[in-house]
Amino acid sequence: MDPRAIRDGYATIAHAYAEQLRHELDAKPLDRGFLDAFAATVGDGRVVDIGCGPGQIAAYLRGRGVAVEGLDLSPQMIEQARALYPDIAFRVGDMFALPYADASLAGIVGFYAIVHTPTDELVAPFTEFHRVVRPRGLVAVAFHVGSERKHVAEMWGCTTSLEFWFHPAEAVVAALEVAGFSIEARLDREPYPDVEHPSRRAYVLARRR
Repeated sequence: MDPRAIRDGYATIAHAYAEQLRHELDAKPLDRGFLDAFAATVGDGRVVDIGCGPGQIAAYLRGRGVAVEGLDLSPQMIEQARALYPDIAFRVGDMFALPYADASLAGIVGFYAIVHTPTDELVAPFTEFHRVVRPRGLVAVAFHVGSERKHVAEMWGCTTSLEFWFHPAEAVVAALEVAGFSIEARLDREPYPDVEHPSRRAYVLARRR
């Protein structure tokens, strides 16, 4: 994973991304149900939305009473999130070196945060998740299912250059377990037609051992 390439890739599409996806959960009932379960289970304490983009997941969780803030590698994405949701704290940061103290978080949500990370490198960010989440804390991860790598040069009419990685669900589960988590639930679904990229999705809820 090249952090600079990711930042550069999102710099050109951040505004369009926010316009296109800020209301995406309205058409995704299974995503909402998964986040509702996370919100009902995580308990008191700070939660961080890793790879928060324009902040739509953080905003949904805040609406369900979660003490959430957002973190993203892209400064332009953080600008969009702050403009859309000024009542939520957002900061620029890298999931490979999280700016949080050991065992300081109740939980982490990572909706497609691992989309730019090769499958064989997933243990490293998951180990960081384990470091900052308190014992018995929760991690919720969503990702595209598959084994392909896709290069994208244009999104919503904007020029960009980004590498997207799809992951076998079993490999994500294994990486979480190696990092020190126990799997509590997994949800797989087919794509919503005419709503999103036509890829299978998986959602994993894991608890720090």
